[in-house]
Amino acid sequence: MSEANNGRNSSIPRGYHPEDTKARKEWVKKYANIDLDDNLRDESVDLKGIIENHVGFLNLPMAVVGPLLVDGKYAQGEFCVPICTVEGTLAMSMNRGMYATRASGGIRVRHVRQEISRAPFFTFPDIDKATRFNSWIDDHLGEIRDVAESTTNHGKLLRIEIYNISKYVVLDFIFSTANAAGQNMVTIATKAACEYIKNETSFHYLLDSNFASDKKASAKTILKGRGHYVVAETVLTSQVLKRILNTAAKDFRAMQEFGPYASSFAGNQGIQLHISNALTAIYLATGQDVACVAENSLGYTQIKGFNDGTDLHVSLTTPSLTVGTVGGGTRLKQQRQNLEMLGCTQGKDSSKKFAEIICASSLCLEISLLSAIISGDWESAHAKYGRR
Repeated sequence: MSEANNGRNSSIPRGYHPEDTKARKEWVKKYANIDLDDNLRDESVDLKGIIENHVGFLNLPMAVVGPLLVDGKYAQGEFCVPICTVEGTLAMSMNRGMYATRASGGIRVRHVRQEISRAPFFTFPDIDKATRFNSWIDDHLGEIRDVAESTTNHGKLLRIEIYNISKYVVLDFIFSTANAAGQNMVTIATKAACEYIKNETSFHYLLDSNFASDKKASAKTILKGRGHYVVAETVLTSQVLKRILNTAAKDFRAMQEFGPYASSFAGNQGIQLHISNALTAIYLATGQDVACVAENSLGYTQIKGFNDGTDLHVSLTTPSLTVGTVGGGTRLKQQRQNLEMLGCTQGKDSSKKFAEIICASSLCLEISLLSAIISGDWESAHAKYGRR
């Protein structure tokens, strides 16, 4: 499976011995120009804002997978992707998907938008006052925006969506948060805006109505997105399907015909196999808020093209990737090093680039598991590689 690429060997060294780990670090150095140092340690005084009651550090095993070949709006070229997991075969499976897509020409990925919201609610004595409040908000949107944006150097209030529910009004404050994931940013900005509204109108509020669906799967998040909205696609050639994935395009017919139906019957939010696995592994390695996987795993995988001898089109839509490249756990030393490995620590669009890499990596894991289920290799792979 080794191929020469710009003088580099694209095959990650295998094995579990110390010399194998050393060889992989050397491979990363050649491929990504990063000296991986797993002895980096953050000082306790630097953990303010990240954790309270600190007592130490928990080691998690980390792997690299790739190279991932991406043609994105912000992510261009090949990437070594760091992941943390305790699930045997996950790294191998994601790596197989990356190898298959790379051999087929790579993955096209496009960042669609970045929006995150906080949704407080105001209370009124009757529905007349509640509905008149809508017009007041529209008439004073400029002042509200100025107050909200005064709390942040980078956040921008894009709009306020208004929802009347009985004698309550939900104001969904929707922000762009630059390179930050932005949950704290939008909370602080929305609080300032709501205080201004309360002082001007005398109506009372609570800062969160649960309407924003923060860290929860919801139909709202599927339709409107939360965080980065990204779409990825690839075309797997018939040769790659046969040689690397042990399948053919026609073999995917049953999965595409019945899989979405079964998901709908079960009441699943989203139609995909397990992008939460990819998201969690990358989030742990890069200092993201892992609880966001609850809302971020609302993906949609689609496959097309089933005739003998044809290629296979596979796409993944991720309407919610609540990730950032600044703030929170991204300032931890090892997590920062991993973002540097991805080239996602510089530039005004580094979080968009990061989101495109995440979506493309998730698509690779989807492709590998789809193929393993269809070919019958799923159970045998776990039996062979997922045990000690």
